[in-house]
Amino acid sequence: MKRILVADDEMILRMLIVDTFEGLQYDVQEAEDGSQALEKLMETQYDLVILDYMMPNMTGIEVLEQLPASKKAQLEILMLTAKTQERDKERMTAVGARYFMAKPFSPLELVALVEEILG
Repeated sequence: MKRILVADDEMILRMLIVDTFEGLQYDVQEAEDGSQALEKLMETQYDLVILDYMMPNMTGIEVLEQLPASKKAQLEILMLTAKTQERDKERMTAVGARYFMAKPFSPLELVALVEEILG
């Protein structure tokens, strides 16, 4: 079973994502801010992190900057963001993100992208 971490400060959004994946073959866990996300990523091996760009305590970018390269190499990174300008995508790519989804998003599109990423 593939393991996914959903890191977003909006509880309703986390609940929506978790509910969307309910019944599918994924173990989905949550983090409510960047520092909690980094802690969980350091403790547990995930296949995918769905990471909000803008979070309190630590942004998604800061999480990825502090995550060791050895951990990032084993992890697919999907950034959820309202920041869709090219320079923002370049910054996310520079710290290891390979996939992006703009907020607001369709839960069905999210599932399709996750299934594409994780095969």
